[in-house]
Amino acid sequence: MKSFIHIVSAAALSLLLAMQAMAAEKVNINTADAAALDRVLVGVGPAKAVAIVEYRKVNGPFKSAEELAMVKGIGLSTVEQNRDRIELRAGTTPVRKPGAAAATPAKPVARR
Repeated sequence: MKSFIHIVSAAALSLLLAMQAMAAEKVNINTADAAALDRVLVGVGPAKAVAIVEYRKVNGPFKSAEELAMVKGIGLSTVEQNRDRIELRAGTTPVRKPGAAAATPAKPVARR
C-alpha cells in the first residue's frame, strides 16, 4: 500500500511540474517562426501561425499584444488566452535594410 501511495504522489508531482513548465513557455511574436507560434500559442494552428508571420513581414513588428488581433482569424479572445505567453521585446540582432552600409566602428580618441 505504501508503494502505491508513493507511485501516485510521484505521478502527481511529475504532472504538476510538467504543467508549470508548459505554462512558463513564452514566444516573441516579433521574432518567432510559424512553428514556434503554433507550438506555444493556444488556439493558433499552423495556418494562423503562418498568417502572423506574413502580417509581420508586411506591416512590421507588433507594438502591442492587442495588435495581434489585426491578423485575420485571430480575435481579442485569442490574445487574452495567450497574454502570459506573448513577448514583444526586440530581438538581439539589429534589423538592417538590404544594401545599407554597415556602421563603421568609432575610432579611439587620443588623450593629451
